[in-house]
Amino acid sequence: MAQAETVRSSLAESLASETAGDSIEYLSRGKLIRRRFWRHRLARLGLPVLVALYLMAIFADFIAPYPAHTRLKGFKDAPPSVIHFGMDGNPFQPYIYARERSFHPKTFREIYTEEEDEKYPIHFFVRGEPYWIMGLFKLDLHLFGVDEDTNITLFGTDSVSRDLFSRTVIAARVSLFVGLGGVAISFVLGCLIGGVSGYFGGIIDEVIQRIIDLLIAIPTLPLFMALSAAIPREWPVAHTYFAITMVLSIVGWTGLARVVRGKLLSLRDLDFVVASRLAGGSDLYIIWRHLLPNFASHLIVTMTLAIPGMILGETALSFIGLGMQEPGISWGVLLEDTKNFGALVHQPWKLIPALFIIVTILMFNFVGDGLRDAADPYSL
Repeated sequence: MAQAETVRSSLAESLASETAGDSIEYLSRGKLIRRRFWRHRLARLGLPVLVALYLMAIFADFIAPYPAHTRLKGFKDAPPSVIHFGMDGNPFQPYIYARERSFHPKTFREIYTEEEDEKYPIHFFVRGEPYWIMGLFKLDLHLFGVDEDTNITLFGTDSVSRDLFSRTVIAARVSLFVGLGGVAISFVLGCLIGGVSGYFGGIIDEVIQRIIDLLIAIPTLPLFMALSAAIPREWPVAHTYFAITMVLSIVGWTGLARVVRGKLLSLRDLDFVVASRLAGGSDLYIIWRHLLPNFASHLIVTMTLAIPGMILGETALSFIGLGMQEPGISWGVLLEDTKNFGALVHQPWKLIPALFIIVTILMFNFVGDGLRDAADPYSL
């Protein structure tokens, strides 16, 4: 007993001497998670980029100089506009030259040459085609534009003379939010079905697990193709978008359901669960109120890393013609023009939407890695 008291007193003196003059900061679990997340350099890069991409998607009509389906007369397969600086004595004034279209004498392909004697300044916050912001406010203000005598095409144009920059920005709404919608549905299905399977066990667990085995055994791409082919082509864009989201969610919940089942099998017999059951808590209440929050951080990480898969799934379906269709647009729809390798050699700017997909996937993976490290703030 005396020895134990001696040890405690020596530890107290050691702690007092080490912390003399220093303040001890006590952090909650939430603060520890946030601090560890911000220490992840790639996560610090990924989160602002993703926020910028989603803001771009929300305010796409303001950022885009033209509506998605506007055809620019005389600008078929035009290359990106070259931005110059220094006009009328202002070194910061951007401008473009007028472009003249001609045809190659041998291949008869369009050739665009700049007319350096005709300069057109790029104006900011200009009036243009009216649009609706989130269906609430009608505006006609656009971020930038040029005089009506010419057109500005930052990413070039497609085979029917539509501005690829405007279409890429507007297409982000479908490509980015279909991932969020698909993951949200998969999250609910995975938590609910996996929770029921792991909590009740027995024959219910056996039936659910065999259904999951069957879904996992089916090749993903043929299943997506079969389900997408069942979507009527005459449906409006909104209905098609919802149907694609459902298709992506049908098989997206299986992996999460397996994880939730395994976690609940290890938690369902713990004391706090038994106490809640004896207090009269319903099974659904115990699953959602007590069990799922115990590994909520893991679920958040799983959701974050699942969004890129949903985006790639929609892109693949739209690229092969089974996803979004005109007049609806997504990044996958824009990449349909790249199927023709011969045309792609002469118009490489049509691959620009693929860069947005790559950046989005990378940023989600960076954020997911940061969340995975921050999910357990007490680990080394």
